[in-house]
Amino acid sequence: MSRTSTEESELFNGPQKVSATEECIGPMRLTQEPIQVLLVFAKEDGQSDAFWWACDRAGFRCNIARTPESAIECFLDKSHEIVVVDGRHSRYFEAEAVCRLIRATKRSEHTVILAVVPQTPSGQEEQSVLPLLCAGLSRRYVENSSVSACYNELLQIEHGEVRCQFKLRACNSVFTALDHCQEAVEITSEDHVIQYVNPAFECMMGYHKGELIGKELTELPKSDKNRADLLDTINNCIKKGKEWQGIYYARRKSGDSIQQHVKITPVFGQGGKIRHFVSIKRPHSDNNKQVHKINKDGEHSQSESHSLRHRDRRKESVDTRSISSRGSDAPSLQNRRYSSVARIHSMTIEAPITKVINIINAAQESSPVSVAEALDRVLEILRTTELYSPQLASKEDDPHTNDLVGGLMSDGLRRLSGNEYVFSKSTFPNLSQSQLAIPVTLNDIPPAIAEMLDDEDQWEFNILELEAATCKRPLTYLGLKIFARFGVCEFLSCSEATLRCWLQIIEANYHASNSYHNSTHAADVLHATAYFLRKEKVKGSLEQLDEVAALIAATVHDVDHPGRTNSFLCNAGSELAILYNDTAVLESHHAALAFQLTVSDSKSNIFKNIDRTQFRTLRQAIIDMVLATEMTRHFEHVNKFANSINKPMAAIEESSSNSEGSDSEGPASIRNSPENRLLIKRMMIKCADVANPCRPLELCIEWAGRISEEYFAQTDEEKRQGLPVVMPVFDRNTCSIPKSQISFIDYFITDMFDAWDAFASLPGLMEHLSENYKYWKGLDDMKCKSLRPAPPP
Repeated sequence: MSRTSTEESELFNGPQKVSATEECIGPMRLTQEPIQVLLVFAKEDGQSDAFWWACDRAGFRCNIARTPESAIECFLDKSHEIVVVDGRHSRYFEAEAVCRLIRATKRSEHTVILAVVPQTPSGQEEQSVLPLLCAGLSRRYVENSSVSACYNELLQIEHGEVRCQFKLRACNSVFTALDHCQEAVEITSEDHVIQYVNPAFECMMGYHKGELIGKELTELPKSDKNRADLLDTINNCIKKGKEWQGIYYARRKSGDSIQQHVKITPVFGQGGKIRHFVSIKRPHSDNNKQVHKINKDGEHSQSESHSLRHRDRRKESVDTRSISSRGSDAPSLQNRRYSSVARIHSMTIEAPITKVINIINAAQESSPVSVAEALDRVLEILRTTELYSPQLASKEDDPHTNDLVGGLMSDGLRRLSGNEYVFSKSTFPNLSQSQLAIPVTLNDIPPAIAEMLDDEDQWEFNILELEAATCKRPLTYLGLKIFARFGVCEFLSCSEATLRCWLQIIEANYHASNSYHNSTHAADVLHATAYFLRKEKVKGSLEQLDEVAALIAATVHDVDHPGRTNSFLCNAGSELAILYNDTAVLESHHAALAFQLTVSDSKSNIFKNIDRTQFRTLRQAIIDMVLATEMTRHFEHVNKFANSINKPMAAIEESSSNSEGSDSEGPASIRNSPENRLLIKRMMIKCADVANPCRPLELCIEWAGRISEEYFAQTDEEKRQGLPVVMPVFDRNTCSIPKSQISFIDYFITDMFDAWDAFASLPGLMEHLSENYKYWKGLDDMKCKSLRPAPPP
């Protein structure tokens, strides 16, 4: 490798490939931009070239310095994580001297310095590394001009010393936060030797940290106001790895006692052993009777500490306000804060989950250790926000499933870029009635289309043939037929002409340019919804208002869909994502726009003749069903349906089959409760929305191709705009459509339709699902990535 010769102080900027390192300490994420490497070589040779190309391969940014002076100048400018110093030729400079110069700067504290040393001649004893270490060098590298050897050395440094240094840098930030924390913090070793106290602790206890660090807690004076066995109680609790909270009297340096609210948390380290204890302490106000009980003699009731020892760790928070904010009014502000906390804990309003947690906490007090530990695990599960979402395996196990989950069940990576995805005005057509065809009645539908619609009550109804016959306007025609069959106009007291205008406006606001999310998809979901509504158990569970709401919700559920996922819109910083705070963006837009379009013109307002109360009930039901199609709560809806409807009904039916004269009204009472009717409607529209894998094979294949094309187009646009690629497997050049369908069926479809079939009885659908799954598996086994097998040669 040849380079133009330069002045000896000149620096060479090396490879600029970006490679970020990410690490975590507990909940704290450490992100480091591409690692910076400085090569200090007096002359270019095979060894310097090897390190240069190794940096290129590793994605590190590289600079070269020819002299110690230029090395210091470059280091002060870039703060490199790794410095490689040539120690083979002492006639140019001493590696130890260069290292001392770098170590003399404050920025070198977290830098790894590597010395390249010559190979030891055969027969000679290898020199000691001690002089190099004493000079500040981190490690040595025996001369080897192989790029792979240099690359391996750099990777070992990155994954070893460099990542450790990243963590040490983060620790500096954590200790800065602790130094400015208003609550007293004390950290001790596993043997209760004090390792750290923050300024708030010094202020509270009257000690200087120099008087405390290195001392055992037993060496400090104790207050005689604590119950005799309190320390044993605390130690027994924390040695088991459990957090302890309660009231404790500590003795200040001045000799007086201070009543504190204390929380002690064990910290586990290497080997799963307790390595430290973190104590957070704050003064306890004697006047705060709402938090702590005072007995008749004025002594604090020590039973309080027993009741607090298993308290939920998340109920207390560290107040990280700056110490500098303390002034003459600080005590009153602090008392006011704790008084507010006391009022909150004394409130009688409790959420159901809070009651459950409180019951479990109470049960732990009198339970054997094994049961208490099991209940601890139960509490940890209950405190998560994703109670209904299963945990995925690693991304390498099934990238198709992971990408589908990431793309469909999240609202983006929350990383906004400068690229804005803004809907064009054509996305929101402002159609006036004069632009629409003159409404005609159902009897005026062309005979060929009317003949097709005669089969709309069959699950095998071919919506794609209707799409072709109606010039991509199937929703209006199918809507007229289905709405008439269910008596929607009679229920709403609106004319068929009003309904026709409304259907046309809604259909006009679907994007025909979308390969999947267009009015044909809406018509398909409407057809599935109507089919489900005719099933005996579904029909017997719902009222007519529920049926009308379901049909309307199916019709409008994807209106004005842009053909992009919620994740895409959030990442692109779209106007809709900003409007709806990155939460259920599209579903909120579909519901809102549907009502906006409906009520904006009397000629298409199908709700204009119903009373306000009925309208609000209907509107709420429609909105709830449209929002249920959002995938982030998919497993919540499915599990609630199974647990609240499937399982109780199965238990009642099993009981009635084992005894004569049982109450046959039991299952109906379960289905017909308002809460369960809500779950049925949500489940119904969810199944209708993604019923493609349960359609006849040819329809299933066509829909799979359409949704894949839409995802391909999104990936293309993400790459074009420089946005995060939400579903990398949907690259049109590499994607396996059969694999994506298999993953979608396995993860989203099978369990949901098993639950829905158990309720609605849909053997035909389940047979199609099984056949279609076998079809995709067959293609995957043949390593075929397309929709259909390759034709024989």
